[in-house]
Amino acid sequence: MIRKLLFAGLAASTGLAGMPAIATAQEGDRPVIALSNSFYGNTWRRQMVDAFTAEAEKAKAEGKIADYVVLNGDGSVAQQNSQMAELILRGVDAIAINAASETALNGLAEQACAAGITVVAFDSLLTADCAYKLSFDFTGYKTAQAEATLELIGNKGNVIVVRGVRGSGPDNLMYSAQKAVLDDNPDVTVVAEVYGQATASTAQQAISNVLPSLPQVDAVLAQGGSDDYGIAQAFEQAGGPYAEKLPVIEGGGSTDFVIWWSKKAAEGYRTTSMNTTPGIGGAAFWLAYEITQGAEPAKEMTMPVAVVDEENLEEMAKDLQPGMIISPSYDQEWVRANLIEGGGDE
Repeated sequence: MIRKLLFAGLAASTGLAGMPAIATAQEGDRPVIALSNSFYGNTWRRQMVDAFTAEAEKAKAEGKIADYVVLNGDGSVAQQNSQMAELILRGVDAIAINAASETALNGLAEQACAAGITVVAFDSLLTADCAYKLSFDFTGYKTAQAEATLELIGNKGNVIVVRGVRGSGPDNLMYSAQKAVLDDNPDVTVVAEVYGQATASTAQQAISNVLPSLPQVDAVLAQGGSDDYGIAQAFEQAGGPYAEKLPVIEGGGSTDFVIWWSKKAAEGYRTTSMNTTPGIGGAAFWLAYEITQGAEPAKEMTMPVAVVDEENLEEMAKDLQPGMIISPSYDQEWVRANLIEGGGDE
């Protein structure tokens, strides 16, 4: 099942996202496309913004858009509500939104739609009926990864669950998938649950805080966004029994973790790595653009995930740069072929 979810390729965009001044729409037929991003505090989100910005810069250089806007939040609904209200007031043509809540932003999304603004919710979705929705099969891929991880410990032992961005839709979906797999394995005991905020430093600290009070840990179910490498560092620094045998730590696609794993694999270390791709930011930009130009894609679309396993680990690791999340980039042609003409069913 994991192999079916594989999508090859690495992200090309690595620069920091620009923060252009807010523009108004209606410059000829060229739209203004905005990004409302609820949270900017981890590698995945920063890389997602970079992907959006890189594609927006291409479109602007080619004269396809009048301008673009990037607004990043602190993870709160209140701040993103303010973002959305400002974008509606400015009259942008389309808003791609990575939402802080599935429901709390629906009202402003509906206002945007009523004002003729295209709304594309992606990654962390809202549920407003008028919005196009572009996301990942969080339930499917996290179910597959949890099952593969538990198989590596013989479906028995002690497990830590590391959750993602508190309150987000993806966290709830991934956690529910993991819990369902755990419920099907009565010989597996969850000895701790912590929030890693999909961030290496936060996850590392959370694991370090609970480890001294726990029995031997056999596996860690995590959520990605670079939490994987922080978790690995926490166990290595703990030493003791973990100096001899590390737990099976779920990889979430951070390049630091995959590089680390490739070295440990020579010592017989085994694990899995699956992740949602921050290149979705570029896909969301082009999807919003194409809709403003008259495209009529499906209302709900699914993106592929990236997989590293024992078969492609060596090949993937040799070309990776530290500090990134494994991801393809998604350009206009990809969006047309896979989300518009292809119907978005990956």
